[in-house]
Amino acid sequence: MISIKHFDELSTSELYRIIHLREKVFVVEQKCYYLDADNNDQESWHLMLIEDNTLAAYLRILPPGLTYKYPSIGRVVVEPNFREQSLGRKIMEDAIRFLNDKFPETSIKIGAQVYLNDFYISLGFKNIGEKYLEDGIPHIDMLYSLHEIM
Repeated sequence: MISIKHFDELSTSELYRIIHLREKVFVVEQKCYYLDADNNDQESWHLMLIEDNTLAAYLRILPPGLTYKYPSIGRVVVEPNFREQSLGRKIMEDAIRFLNDKFPETSIKIGAQVYLNDFYISLGFKNIGEKYLEDGIPHIDMLYSLHEIM
């Protein structure tokens, strides 16, 4: 089951599950020590995919003007026990549809981890810059033009 909620609509239990999954993957698994609580969650929508009463996949959708001029998708994560089931693709496609409905005349900008470049290209994103390091992990900025592709 997929749900998209604005931060103010999240229950404390949902927020805890989100933080737990993000820390489990980004901080512990990827050994990336950064401040996850970046004050962007409060302005964002949170897409959660629940399978077997577990937060199996998650991402956040940031409005235009918060981190980029365009709306953005970030913190895309799949629970390790649910990988290889195309859940990352599913939540990204749902987020793109959500943004197409909410902001139909714009684009989506992401800062993607380089190792996922082909995945994002397969969804319709295009590289728009040079590689850079963010929190010690190689990233690249990418853009998805809603009005051109959908």
